[in-house]
Order: sequence, then structure tokens, then C-alpha cells
Amino acid sequence: MVAYSVNLGGGSITSAQLAGIAHGLQIAWGRGCRKVALQTDSSTAISLIQSANTTHPHHTLVDFIRRLLEREWEVSVSHVFREANFVADHLASVGHSLSMGVHVLDYPGPALRYWLYFDTIGVQTRVPLIFKG
Repeated sequence: MVAYSVNLGGGSITSAQLAGIAHGLQIAWGRGCRKVALQTDSSTAISLIQSANTTHPHHTLVDFIRRLLEREWEVSVSHVFREANFVADHLASVGHSLSMGVHVLDYPGPALRYWLYFDTIGVQTRVPLIFKG
């Protein structure tokens, strides 16, 4: 398992989503993953990747993602709702406090494991749950 967070320094939500997709694909390829499930809560990013639009301001990044997807591997692209993807939301939030660039986490810390647990069981609320033992 590997996770990553990126501090881009600024830009639009769409550019951040596309950059996150590009970085994730590069990390997966570099680690030898050849069967990848790419999930994003950005239907805009998916539409741009799947369209032939060459006039969009992010065309260069979209074209780069398409070239990554054309490599010899199997990548499924799907939309997930933000409320069902706490890990991605957490990593995006963490990215703002990191230095510029990509930060790869080879081992998920306690906070990430917490959100991963709720993603796995399908919880769709941000209200912290309190366990009594």
C-alpha cells in the first residue's frame, strides 16, 4: 500500500485533481503496478480525460494523462463520491501543510488508517465516531 499527497502551491480544483491523477499514475507505474483502479471524485477530470477537447486550459496535463493511460497496463477509471473517499480527502487536506512537491507515504499513519477503515466499510459521513471499550 502506498499513498501520496501533493502541495501544488495553488491553482484551480480541476488542475489539482488532474495533477493528482497524473502523479498517482506515475507512482503506480514506477512501482511496477500494471493493474490499477483509478478513482476520483472529479467528474470534470474524468470528462476531460475521456473527451477530445483540445481547447481546455488544462489540455497539456490531460494529454500527459492520456499518454500515461496508453502504456502497457490495465487502468480502470471511475467516479466515486467525495463522501465515500475519506482517504483522498484527508491526503488533499494534508498536502496544504507540506512543502511543495509530491510526498509519498509508504506506510499509512494512524489518521490515514482511521479514514481507510471508514472507506472500507462504506461509512459516508464526516462525523467522528467515538468508540467506548
